[in-house]
Amino acid sequence: MNVQVRKVSTLTGHRDSVFALELVPGTSTFFSGSGDGMIVKWQFGHDDGERIAQMEASVYALRHDPATGLLVAGHNFEGIHVLDWEAREELRSLKLTTAAIFDIVVTDGKALVATGDGTVYVVDLASMTLVYRIAASAQPARCLAIRPGAREVAVGYSDNWIRVFRLGDFSLAREYEAHNNSVFTVRYTPNGQWLLSGSRDARLKAWQPNEGYKQHQEVAAHMFAINDICFSPDGKHFVTCSMDKSVKVWRTEDLTLLKVIDKARHAGHGTSVNKLLWSPVTNQVVSASDDRTISIWDVIF
Repeated sequence: MNVQVRKVSTLTGHRDSVFALELVPGTSTFFSGSGDGMIVKWQFGHDDGERIAQMEASVYALRHDPATGLLVAGHNFEGIHVLDWEAREELRSLKLTTAAIFDIVVTDGKALVATGDGTVYVVDLASMTLVYRIAASAQPARCLAIRPGAREVAVGYSDNWIRVFRLGDFSLAREYEAHNNSVFTVRYTPNGQWLLSGSRDARLKAWQPNEGYKQHQEVAAHMFAINDICFSPDGKHFVTCSMDKSVKVWRTEDLTLLKVIDKARHAGHGTSVNKLLWSPVTNQVVSASDDRTISIWDVIF
């Protein structure tokens, strides 16, 4: 398949590595969070961003709550903050741990927060109270993914394991050693058929939830750590990004590599690429990097 890639724009303004990206579903708005503590709102088609919040330390995780329209931010070494991004106002916050907050997902009015102390904290967002602690490892919980059509959340850890918990009572449903190094990203396919995982070991793996999370496929996907995975709106393709400075485009059905986006071929990023988005509205890919920039890409199949 001949895949064409075109760089649409480069967004600048952050003063440190960009670690977090998040969409507002159904709109052309997205957010970025950085090591400089800034949370910035962007619009596709515009190169100027608007700072909506300034945290005191790095922002590794951002999550839009579709039920309330609010933004949940993970403030490194502090806690989570609920933001009315349209009013640029912080509504409430909760200190959970002195460890880093690496990922957040929102479901049923609750935020699940993956942290560097190995705990996944479950927070009721309306009352801003801690309702549960999932303490399954002494190593950091790095990433979270909710399985479509099922009451499960997968958690990737720095002890190389993936653990799957039941939503509701947060009991352990399945655990297995998935990689030879820290699991940095987990993503279910939109139809829930597979769970994809990427690791510091640079391997991309597909697991079968309906078969007890048996391994389906493995690919030596990058030269260095895989930082994120993001699916196209139709689920037929996905992109990965890596510490090796590249973004790669894949076909979902067989994990076939279709395109490499890098500095030499496409004026890509010059340092580690940390986070990805794929907009259902514009069908464009967004990548964020240690080089302090955000790139917008047209990917044409």
